[in-house]
Amino acid sequence: MHYELLGRLRVTDEKGSSSIGAKKIETLFAVLLIRAGHVVSLEQLITEIWGEAAPRRANAGLHVYVSQLRKFLHRPDRAESPIVTHPPGYLLRLGTDEIDFQVFENLVAGGRECARRRLYEEAAERFEKALDLWRGPVLADLRPGPITAGFATWLTETRLECTEALIECRLKLGMHRETIGHLYSLVAEHPLREAFHRQLMLALYRSERQADALMAYQEAWRTLDDELGVRPCRSLQDLQRAILDADDDLDVQLPVQTRRTVHDRAVSR
Repeated sequence: MHYELLGRLRVTDEKGSSSIGAKKIETLFAVLLIRAGHVVSLEQLITEIWGEAAPRRANAGLHVYVSQLRKFLHRPDRAESPIVTHPPGYLLRLGTDEIDFQVFENLVAGGRECARRRLYEEAAERFEKALDLWRGPVLADLRPGPITAGFATWLTETRLECTEALIECRLKLGMHRETIGHLYSLVAEHPLREAFHRQLMLALYRSERQADALMAYQEAWRTLDDELGVRPCRSLQDLQRAILDADDDLDVQLPVQTRRTVHDRAVSR
């Protein structure tokens, strides 16, 4: 089975995808997936499901939800349930199954390693595959508890970091014009994330749009000043000065492998 948390929680197997309609059971399932391979105590599960308004018979209710979840996950070709009773609570045993957020993590880690080795095409490919796994906000339709809320915050931040890294690779590969539209959208959606402002300024400058690059800096300044009363970070200020000076260091320096690929394509034409 393939468990999917990067969007609406669902399970995919050879027969297709299925999801749970009952929110409390869905919350139980999400917590066990987040902590897959580790025991989650009854107390933690009750807090995630009911918060501070747990009923008197919360333990009994939890046992019923676990039973229903086991029925949902039952497959005729499997003798044992992936949900295991293990004092002081329960754990979800993965076995040969996989969870999409772990696949996402591995792809991001692989992309970062390729980027460190300046293999930007390979890095971009891994980052793209990682982002393609997302179907929507993670666990957005569940009531946030300590475990699910922390998980969603961490994973959403990792998604943004992956997006930044992908754009950085594309800029390294000379794809500045192709990134401008996406960057304008990202700046509008995340106006306080200065990395996107920096990337937009650089993409505009490399696209022979120096005036627009400086206007993007002014917009970043106004936003940060209005929202937080602070100036742009040092890297943004340094980039603005470099743009004003038409610094040669701002020109894209394609990796040797990419320069050869571009040259070979040009010759073949």
